[in-house]
Amino acid sequence: MCQSISGRNAGLLFHQAGYSLVELLVVTALAAVLSMLAIPPMTEMINSQRSIALASAFLSSLNLARAEAIKRNGRAVLCKSADGLTCADSGGWEQGWIVFHDADNDAALDDAEQVIERYAGGADGLTLSGNAPVANYVSFSASGSAKLVSGAFQAGTFTLCPLSSSQSDIRQLVLSSTGRARSKKGVATDCQ
Repeated sequence: MCQSISGRNAGLLFHQAGYSLVELLVVTALAAVLSMLAIPPMTEMINSQRSIALASAFLSSLNLARAEAIKRNGRAVLCKSADGLTCADSGGWEQGWIVFHDADNDAALDDAEQVIERYAGGADGLTLSGNAPVANYVSFSASGSAKLVSGAFQAGTFTLCPLSSSQSDIRQLVLSSTGRARSKKGVATDCQ
């Protein structure tokens, strides 16, 4: 049995909806161009956030070591450490660090001394270095001031540099002899 279709419904049965191959290719090409334009700013934002995160973590550890020295009425040390078990004499701070109570005032972690915090490295694309007074460790006395093992005051600057050429990610952490640390923006010449 065959029925005839008449009127308004006759045209709808044979009309197909969809996109042509050309239309799909144009939309795909536009999406590719737009994503290519968005990738560099997104990469810069991610790198900037990684720099900020590392600087914040390091500043927090400096403040923790100072607070622990005051709280324990004894020396506390922040030293760079790749393994979280010993203080390192080489490499940068980006490899990681430990904060510990330094009962014998030698700025080296001994078996009897308590580790307060461990920070594992892994800051790929970033370097964090300290100038000579703070190249390997920062030691806080019971008063909260920064002091070298010899007893002399300790002050210095840590410089956080991206391996890329972005100057906006350069940061410096400045440690005063009173033990207070502050963060500031750096410039390209700080990383040379």
